[in-house]
Amino acid sequence: MSIELPLDHEAIKEFLPHRYPFLLVDRVTELTPGEAIVGFKNVTGNEELFNGHFPGQSIFPGVLMCEAMAQVSAILGFATSGNRPDEGYLYLFAGLDNVKFKKQVVPGDRLDLFSTLVSERRGIFKFNCRAEVDGKLAATADIVCAERKSTS
Repeated sequence: MSIELPLDHEAIKEFLPHRYPFLLVDRVTELTPGEAIVGFKNVTGNEELFNGHFPGQSIFPGVLMCEAMAQVSAILGFATSGNRPDEGYLYLFAGLDNVKFKKQVVPGDRLDLFSTLVSERRGIFKFNCRAEVDGKLAATADIVCAERKSTS
């Protein structure tokens, strides 16, 4: 399968069912199906979540860093399997292990997202992920996703 890089916002929406305000990948710069992906999310101060997390000291939530890593992993999974959301497929969290947060992420940061496919068996994908800001580690996680055909 040939995928033209970089994947911009519109191309990413062909791989993910997420939409505003929950689409957390702005661009994919590297993608090798069956192997690895690199993308990023621009963290901007006008995101609604910063009204409450935290007033006077905006910090991008760790759980959303995990979600952003899962979303780039899902793009890698879809590129690997050849399936797509418009065909009724979804990637569902099945596990989140070895999560570590190393650096606060704040408005103005570019959160670089890296995911490597570790294994795939019967629609269960395991990824090793990390997120960085300016080359410094912000978070790591092992993410397990299940690729499933929607029943609706």
